[in-house]
Amino acid sequence: MADDELSPHDGSPNSGQQLDPNLFNHPNTPNQNPIPEGQDQILLPTRSLNDLLHPPRDLALMRERLFEVKDKIELQVDEFERYWPYVDNVWVRQHKAGTDKTGRVFTDYYACRLQRPTYTPKAVDTPRREGQPTRKKQIREGGTCQMRLKTIRYEGGYSGYTILKVGDETQHTHDLDHIDKIKRTSVLMEVARSEVMKGYMPASVFTVMNEDTEKLTAAGGRYLNRNDVRNASQHWRQIHREELRVHEGYKYDHGNGIVRHDGVSSTAKINGDSQMVDPALSDITPLPPGTLRFPSASRAFLEPYLPPKEPTINASGLPHVTLTYATSMDSSLALAPGMQTLISGPESKAMTHYLRSKHDAIVIGVGTATVDDPALNCRLEGVGGFGGLGWEGQPRPVIIDPGARWMITPQSKVLQAVQSGKGRGPWVIMAPGFAMDPMRLELLKYYGGKYLGLTEFDKKWRLRWEAILKALAAEGIKSVMIEGGSMVINDLLQLENSHFISSVVTTIAPTYLGRGGVGVSPAPRHDPTGRPQPAVRFEDVRWQPLGVDVVMCGRPRC
Repeated sequence: MADDELSPHDGSPNSGQQLDPNLFNHPNTPNQNPIPEGQDQILLPTRSLNDLLHPPRDLALMRERLFEVKDKIELQVDEFERYWPYVDNVWVRQHKAGTDKTGRVFTDYYACRLQRPTYTPKAVDTPRREGQPTRKKQIREGGTCQMRLKTIRYEGGYSGYTILKVGDETQHTHDLDHIDKIKRTSVLMEVARSEVMKGYMPASVFTVMNEDTEKLTAAGGRYLNRNDVRNASQHWRQIHREELRVHEGYKYDHGNGIVRHDGVSSTAKINGDSQMVDPALSDITPLPPGTLRFPSASRAFLEPYLPPKEPTINASGLPHVTLTYATSMDSSLALAPGMQTLISGPESKAMTHYLRSKHDAIVIGVGTATVDDPALNCRLEGVGGFGGLGWEGQPRPVIIDPGARWMITPQSKVLQAVQSGKGRGPWVIMAPGFAMDPMRLELLKYYGGKYLGLTEFDKKWRLRWEAILKALAAEGIKSVMIEGGSMVINDLLQLENSHFISSVVTTIAPTYLGRGGVGVSPAPRHDPTGRPQPAVRFEDVRWQPLGVDVVMCGRPRC
């Protein structure tokens, strides 16, 4: 651990490993039109019946989230491209992608389909080519919903989408079912077209698509009808006049349309071409190596000490602060300064990652960042990158580095986690008069991180905890988990700082590390007569065995 993680350091900020200056000169340029539009003319369909037989996980829930956009939604690129086509009947793009000066940020604006003006058909229909039927046009209601959003795609050390609501309207004037009734998604229309292009009758395609009404409804197809299938394939059928057939296992029954053969009971026989499942749409996603599981039965004792389910900044403008660390029986964090030491057992490690998933940010000092080179992400099953969507459950890494000493490189584990979609870009808190060299600063930004400059010091010329926490709150951080190192923990436990702590979760391992270790022991306190007093005492305490360790939860007595 570093001698002092909260104080500036007079060493040169430009020392250390040099970075390749060409690293950031060639950002990946995304497709300027990555979102399938229902009306686009595409030579070959990009969807198949598999998109209904094997839909994306939690499709109905995701459609509702992307319809309402109650809060900011973050998705990785493959997730966005997987789910967005299922709501392109709701959102209509208003502006093409605009880029920022770095060429890494692409922003699109969308409006609810019902924001468009009301359409009234002309009295005389546009002349049709010979052989084409007259179109029956109806008045299309419009101007009834003003909901808007924007999608922001970032291309740099990682790729991802952020979806945000914009404008004054906070909700639609209608529900998702209403839109599904008046407009079909591009997924449904392409599935219909792809089946007809295989030589199947539109009526047979319609029957097959309705085999599993629950999946069809989840995909927005509750109101799908035969005319939709005909319309989706009309252009192809005008060019290809060969006779169409019904799907295997079905037959044409006069008066009843397309029906099943007796004894056919599985949609697996619908189409031999449908047996190849698109891996991107499969429900079975292998979890990355190192994924941790923390059983629900083991979580109950932690709940009273976690941030509230809907955390808010408290009256003093500060976030919820949880101090957590693992220590030996002689209150040591490591065998020696600068030596990484494994203390707790696997159950406690999984608990730590569960705690990370419940906080917006995780804070450590520069000494810990330098010695341990931690990834500072959450590897709990179900969070983003480990079976979950986007970056949900992934905390924001925050490094307290007043003197700009952290020599971040592309090989740093925290950046490797960002690049693989398993963590967020780190924020670095620095003091005035110190700055990262331009290449390190650009590297930080390239991976979605940034630095926060603070100017408030305590009487020991250390950054004040109140200033640190308020700066994080100003960035939208509502809960903070502080893990170390020793200087950070000891300083936070001081009399003048302990009231910032909302709860403490300490793991005590059944081992002595011995003398010379890096310990947790804040400076002593004294009463007005000079008599020594405990440095800090906890209340609302609970002890919980966890594997070979014991976990103590509590709150500082102020």
